[in-house]
Amino acid sequence: MNISDLLAPDAVLAGLKPQGKKQLLQEISARAALITHVPERKIFETLMERERLGTTGVGQGVAIPHGRIQEVTTIHGVFAQLDAPIDYASVDNQPVDLVFMLLAPASAGADHLKALARVSRLLRNQQACEKLRSARSAEALYAILTEPSGNAGAQAA
Repeated sequence: MNISDLLAPDAVLAGLKPQGKKQLLQEISARAALITHVPERKIFETLMERERLGTTGVGQGVAIPHGRIQEVTTIHGVFAQLDAPIDYASVDNQPVDLVFMLLAPASAGADHLKALARVSRLLRNQQACEKLRSARSAEALYAILTEPSGNAGAQAA
């Protein structure tokens, strides 16, 4: 599974300026709604419900909010690079500035877990994260996220 299987070029947001976690989740829900044709409110509520189970802030400035939605037919991702880090109640108590949201069909058990593992591997790669933090456009972010050499490096990490 490649990141390009999960993420479309129009699902990448550069330089977002949310005031906090809730606003961030609203902004990525809005973009996800355009891509999936699922109501924004439903996506937002799904992400918030998952956050109540435990934070999706995985550490080192990275969050991977995710959820399953009946109306989604394939796994979709939205990536956001934040202009400035925000408090996200992460496991390491560090603010977050790189966010990769995943939405999966309700029935996508193993595939959902594979997608989460794939994204996690990529975002544990320090070099990839440094490149993502220094990119200045959605196009550059998408290229970094989907480059074969970056993916190979992330798989080896």
